[in-house]
Amino acid sequence: MALLDDVKSELATIDSELPAAQKAQATAMIRFGGGLRLVQRQIIVQAQFDSLDAAKWLQTSIKTLYGHDATLTQVARQTPTGMVQRYLVHVERGGAALALQTGLLDRRKMLVKGLPSEIINGNIAQVKAACRGAFLAHGSLSDPGKASYLEIVCPCNEAALALVCMARRLGVTAKHRQVRSSERITLKDPDAIERMLLIIGATRTAHEWTGKRSDGEARGKANRLANFDDANMRRSAKAAAEAGDKVRKAFEILGDDIPENLRAAGQLRLDHADASLEELGRLADPPITKDAIAGRIRRLLQLADKTVKARGQQA
Repeated sequence: MALLDDVKSELATIDSELPAAQKAQATAMIRFGGGLRLVQRQIIVQAQFDSLDAAKWLQTSIKTLYGHDATLTQVARQTPTGMVQRYLVHVERGGAALALQTGLLDRRKMLVKGLPSEIINGNIAQVKAACRGAFLAHGSLSDPGKASYLEIVCPCNEAALALVCMARRLGVTAKHRQVRSSERITLKDPDAIERMLLIIGATRTAHEWTGKRSDGEARGKANRLANFDDANMRRSAKAAAEAGDKVRKAFEILGDDIPENLRAAGQLRLDHADASLEELGRLADPPITKDAIAGRIRRLLQLADKTVKARGQQA
């Protein structure tokens, strides 16, 4: 349990995320930590955690992100192995408003059983944050030296499927299985576990977990994979930032004189700065291939260049 406490404490200290990512994490923590209850025709939001740091993060975020007061109480729970402490975050006044703000209630005020599609299909930062929130709420990690696993208990089948989909977007294959009456997402491959820990921000714990594994060859391979991923992420982030700057400049040059399909493609690039071309294609309405989205952005930039040259000749 000490390692699990460490990883959750580490994840709860991450505060450099954009508001959209913070909201995705808070929503996942509420969904995987408990969710919504109807008491005397009023919606109450509550979530229970085994980590005090995780509970404090959610309590603070509910106030700063959504403007609602949440209470934090410590509760004792009897288990087959003895008494354990749990931490309950509870929002009673404004629970319905918070549920709507987080997307756990849709516009028709119907319960969203899994996670909102805006998160599942959101940008990569939102997906990472949602996976982090699910792990903070109901995740577990094996101790080094034992059979490797990373597992998240899910409140329902829809939530499990959402988590599988988001893990796939992050390049991690997660197995969905049912154990007795609970739905679970499980990783057993050590490289996949380390990759997931790194992705959700548990860098220190990932290195500690890997470093304690007895197989030195596997440890070296995992470290090389982490370095390779970090380099790719830096290159991808730099390329996406440069593309965003070019699109922004093209919008300034062309003004309103832009074909709608090119404008839509450029706006997707600006709205999802860290998404890949394949992800941008999926976010398009209707969805298109990555080659198509790349072609539209390229034509937008070419149109801006032609416009600049034409204005220069006229001058």
